Amino acid sequence: MRLDLSHIQRWIAPGSRVLDLGCGDGEFLEFLRDHRDVRGMGLEIDQGYITAAIARGINVIEQDMDRGLANFPDQSFDTVVMALALQAVQHPDRVLEEMLRIGREGIVTFPNFGHWRCRLQLGIAGRMPRSSFMPHTWYNTPNIHYCTVGDFEELCRAKGIRILNRDVVGNSSRRPMLSNRWPNLFATTAIYHITR
Repeated sequence: MRLDLSHIQRWIAPGSRVLDLGCGDGEFLEFLRDHRDVRGMGLEIDQGYITAAIARGINVIEQDMDRGLANFPDQSFDTVVMALALQAVQHPDRVLEEMLRIGREGIVTFPNFGHWRCRLQLGIAGRMPRSSFMPHTWYNTPNIHYCTVGDFEELCRAKGIRILNRDVVGNSSRRPMLSNRWPNLFATTAIYHITR
């Protein structure tokens, strides 16, 4: 399981109802179902991922979250998860608002474009950052809104979103000491547990 997903599963209560926005192949929802007795549903637009999620026994809806989530009633889930998708949606602020309308809590993970390697590549090479974690070039990347830890926290303040927990991960499973102290500069991936 991806590092960000292994971190966030501890914030999801056993037996809860979870909506996973951009659920991919359903691996995370399958894990939550099998190990935390979670009743989950996924939202995905990629047909290959939808097929894989269904094969895992995951309830999945083909839907583009950029077009809104009005088909979900208020507070219909305990937790809404959006892992590594915030930077790929047209209106991240609207999607966050919808997440917290649909669920009591939200969990968001995103690549931190304020990481020192990104800054270095842009500053010295004068080119958009690429790495094993972000392998795409500027013209074929799914990332359309580059976000840093500082940017996300500012958006939360502006929208009245309360941050319950923040965690960070690097490229390995060891505890990132510098990332915890200065997340905007050293965190590779930021993880937020939010509510109203």
